[in-house]
Amino acid sequence: MGRPAPAALVVRPYAARDRAAVRDVCYRTGYMGEQIDWQWRDQPSFADMFCGYYTDGEPESALVLEVDGTVAGYLLGCVDTRRAWNPGKVIGRHIVRRGLLWRPGTAGVIWRGIGDAVVDVASRRVDLRDLEFRDPRWPAHLHIDLLPHARGFGAGRQLVTAWFARLRGVGVEGCHLQTMAENAPAITFFEALGFRRHGGVPVVQGLRTRTGERLHLQAMVNDLDG
Repeated sequence: MGRPAPAALVVRPYAARDRAAVRDVCYRTGYMGEQIDWQWRDQPSFADMFCGYYTDGEPESALVLEVDGTVAGYLLGCVDTRRAWNPGKVIGRHIVRRGLLWRPGTAGVIWRGIGDAVVDVASRRVDLRDLEFRDPRWPAHLHIDLLPHARGFGAGRQLVTAWFARLRGVGVEGCHLQTMAENAPAITFFEALGFRRHGGVPVVQGLRTRTGERLHLQAMVNDLDG
């Protein structure tokens, strides 16, 4: 028997009062929909990397999902990816200010990422530029995350549909996103909404699966009206 639907499920524009809740959801879903504390324990730096620009730099492109009056998900969008903050620079500031290279529970990922980058580039396994998606055909991008109890009721589709409406309203004709190639449920969800896989699947530096395997990045694109 399926779970009962929430009494109230509301998609609405992001407001400044939602910032802490959005950052909490980001951390609790940071590993392919699961909490990432087993791999990255420093929550402020993780939230800044994946939420900071959207809540602080382009809040007008953010949407939140309320379930029974509590924020349980979000869609964080960027109309023009060229405006977004560089995650590498964001984490660099945290390395300096928060001492991530020596912070228990997070330092291991940082050092492993540095080692991965050196080996991957030297062996020509990856060009680090491949990890940054830049294509004028799909200038906008999004991040979407829902807590487990908010999934399965169509809220994700509502968030993406509202985001597409915003893009069409400002004349943007293409959108992309990046997800882990190993995250099959996410890829299936996005394909159902008209996204298609694009390009190769470069290996990610630092992060691992729970059993220690390397992860790969999958870009997906949507022409909106195409």
